[in-house]
Amino acid sequence: MKKTIFISGNFNILHPGHLRLLKFARELGDELIVGVTSDKLGGDAIHIPEQLRLEGISSNSWVTEAFLINDPINIVIDNLKPDVVVKGKEHQHNFNLELEAVESYKGKLIFSSGEVTFSSLDLINKNLKSGSSEAFALPTNYLNRHNFSSQDILESLHKISSLNVCVIGDLIVDEYITCDALGMSQEDPSIVVTPLGTKRFVGGAGIVAAHARGLGASVDFFSIVGNDSSKNFAEDNLKDFGVNAYLELDESRPTTLKQRYRAKNKTLLRVSHLHQHSISLELQNKISEVIKRKISEYDLIVFSDFNYGSLPQTLVNKLTEIATKNNVPMVADSQSSSQNGDVTRFVGMDLLTPTEHEARVSLHNQDDGLVTLAEKLRVKSAAKNIMLKLAEEGVLLHQNIDRLKTGTDRIRSFNLNPADEAGAGDSMLIASALTYATSKNFWLAALVGSIAAGLQISRIGNSPLSFKELCDTIENAQEN
Repeated sequence: MKKTIFISGNFNILHPGHLRLLKFARELGDELIVGVTSDKLGGDAIHIPEQLRLEGISSNSWVTEAFLINDPINIVIDNLKPDVVVKGKEHQHNFNLELEAVESYKGKLIFSSGEVTFSSLDLINKNLKSGSSEAFALPTNYLNRHNFSSQDILESLHKISSLNVCVIGDLIVDEYITCDALGMSQEDPSIVVTPLGTKRFVGGAGIVAAHARGLGASVDFFSIVGNDSSKNFAEDNLKDFGVNAYLELDESRPTTLKQRYRAKNKTLLRVSHLHQHSISLELQNKISEVIKRKISEYDLIVFSDFNYGSLPQTLVNKLTEIATKNNVPMVADSQSSSQNGDVTRFVGMDLLTPTEHEARVSLHNQDDGLVTLAEKLRVKSAAKNIMLKLAEEGVLLHQNIDRLKTGTDRIRSFNLNPADEAGAGDSMLIASALTYATSKNFWLAALVGSIAAGLQISRIGNSPLSFKELCDTIENAQEN
């Protein structure tokens, strides 16, 4: 006898969190039946017409059957009698109407949010089949849901040139050493290479500032450097980019340098030269005094944190207070590839752009689904908008609409075959932030950020985006 699994929900937007849950549920049995809440039953929680939501669920490869729900869920389950009912992990400690229904016929109620490491094959296959000519096609349904057009996007981009922006964070110099792989060592199991050439790029918060300037804004950049050749390289390049750089010298550390050894478009080894201790109170005061003096000039403050010590909490708190008193919008990104870092320490931001990993580390939460995770992050950080980056799964968007209501949507990844993944988050952060500053439209800004990230990772090295290439991409994009 076939084992049937049942899931129900509104499914306004079929986002990666749903896909993870659907895959998990299908793997529990032979048939996955999904109940989609009808417009009438869902009331104010419904944002997309029922037939469109039903079609979206029905088209998923893991779903065997889908139907509209017009009755209370316990009655639906009692009639259907599935072997297993699956709900998101966030419902585990709540009252669940389904429990009494499944127990009446000895079924099971299981709570899970799917695997955190899952990447949707449906999303990947769909985008691979679309071909490079459609890589940056604008999502028509998304534009319609949020009532803006490609022309609205372009108008917002053209306003960026009027912005004065302050970027503060960790400066990094990225060095790419191109190698020829000679083979495997006969003495030990290691790859032997010979270096062919070296190329350096400004990275970290430095490239965020350079992106902002390339997109048209006037930019002040504040960071910390050591007394070394990397500092000289960064100073020269930032000047060439047109960035007004305030680089404070810290004799206790080197300028952060990250080396990548690459052969045949693959990174073989990364070597980081850095110190991660917090900068001194003296340096903090020097930076905060300059920003305080210039705060009336700024339209936006961007915190670009890599957890290398340039943004200790005392400095973040002081700058946040200064910006809040002067009604200057703030955005923040706190990148960490390990278990260190806490994006929630940036309180009261207009926009936060963490990865799923960074959000889970900050909240010590490995269980909740994506929407619940984004909402808990929003509440703890008192942020207005959350862009939860999901790598090849795109980005989950979560907004505080008013005191009692939030909004959620998703945007697919615009580049599933990156030449170099470095810099995707930096370009998404600043392109979204600048567009939000000009449009005050989170959904529009998030789309621009996603397109910018797709452009950035289509090339090797972290070189600044330009206003022209971003506008040309959007002007030439067809809607789909």
